[in-house]
Amino acid sequence: MRSLPLPLALTARLTPVIVLACAGWAMSSGPTDPAKDTAAKDTQKPRSESSAPSSTAVTKTYGAAPAPCTSVAAKTVSSLVPAAKTAGKEIPSTDTSLRRTCSWNALKGYDYRWLDISFELAESDDDAAASFKDRTTEKAGGGAVPGLGDEAYSVVNLTTEDKQQTREGTVLARVANALVVVTYNGSDFESKKAPGTDEINKGAIKAAKEAVASLKAAAVN
Repeated sequence: MRSLPLPLALTARLTPVIVLACAGWAMSSGPTDPAKDTAAKDTQKPRSESSAPSSTAVTKTYGAAPAPCTSVAAKTVSSLVPAAKTAGKEIPSTDTSLRRTCSWNALKGYDYRWLDISFELAESDDDAAASFKDRTTEKAGGGAVPGLGDEAYSVVNLTTEDKQQTREGTVLARVANALVVVTYNGSDFESKKAPGTDEINKGAIKAAKEAVASLKAAAVN
């Protein structure tokens, strides 16, 4: 038989060697290698539960703002805002589940009084506490009101415009994730004087105490 040309003969001889070499490489490095399977599994283990992100939900004590116009007694309204309609008037809000405000105002003779009560809800106690701190910092010059909510603050300021004085008191109380904001002011258009600091401060605190009690009662019910 005629001999094959050298390149072709050499190729024929090397082919079995190449096939065996490839088979050996496949057996040593393929997925059937137990040692490498174990190493691969070890590197692909899922993260432990301790390393997973927390998804703890924040529980809110108050999920909706109560009706503000019934948050104080009719006799309180009559005392603080003489001649006002005790039913009050609720101010329109973009989201009544988060903020509701009621207003009472009246002029009796030359004496004018205005009372506002608002309920505002935050996402958590911490958010409400941060808002409380920011607002009390802005309204400097007041002081704490002991025994009202989780924390409370009261401040009274006097303003004068065209020789007419107006004295305004603000009480801010926090109860869990809710803020109760009371604004009470007055003027005398005959004397152009304002009511005394004590009258305005005590009136605002009285309204705030009733509003806080109403808020807590709404949560229970």
